[in-house]
Amino acid sequence: MKLSTFVVAAALLLSASHTSAQGVTDAQIAAIVVTANQVDIDAGKLAGSMSSNGDVKKFADLMVAAHTSVNKSAVELVTKLKVSPEDNPTSQSLKAGGDKNVANLKTLKGVAFDKAYIDYEVAYHQQVLDAVDKTLIPSASNPELKALLVKVRPAFVAHLDHAKQLQSALAK
Repeated sequence: MKLSTFVVAAALLLSASHTSAQGVTDAQIAAIVVTANQVDIDAGKLAGSMSSNGDVKKFADLMVAAHTSVNKSAVELVTKLKVSPEDNPTSQSLKAGGDKNVANLKTLKGVAFDKAYIDYEVAYHQQVLDAVDKTLIPSASNPELKALLVKVRPAFVAHLDHAKQLQSALAK
C-alpha cells in the first residue's frame, strides 16, 4: 500500500504533461513520484482539517499516511538505485495543479468542500492508473522500478474504488 502512492503520484504527473513513454527517464519518474505524492499529502491534510464528514476525514487521513509512507519508500528506492530525481515539465505541472486544487478547496466549506475533494481524488487516482499502465511501466528502464510499479498497481485500484464509493455516498 505504501508504494502504491509512489506510483500514483508518478502516474499523475506523467499524465498531466502528456509525456510520451519514450521521453521519460527513471530520474524523471522519481521526481514525478515524489511530487505526485506530495500533492495528495497536501490535499489530504487540508481535507483532514476542513472536512465535516467522518468518512471523508478517514479517507484523507489514509491518503496522507499512505502517500507519506510511499514518499519515504520512494526516496529509499532511488537512493538504492543511485538515481537523482530530475525535475521536469511533468513534475512542475503536477505541483502547479496540486497548488491550484488546494487553493480552490480552501474557498469551499461543508458538503461542497467534501464533494470537491473526493471528486478530485477520483480523477487523480484514475489518471494515475492510466499513467502507470500507459507511461510509467513502459518507460521504466530499471527492472526493480518496473517490478515495483506492477506490484503496487492494485493499491491504486483500491484507492480509486474507495474514493468512488465516497463520491457515490456524497451524491445522495
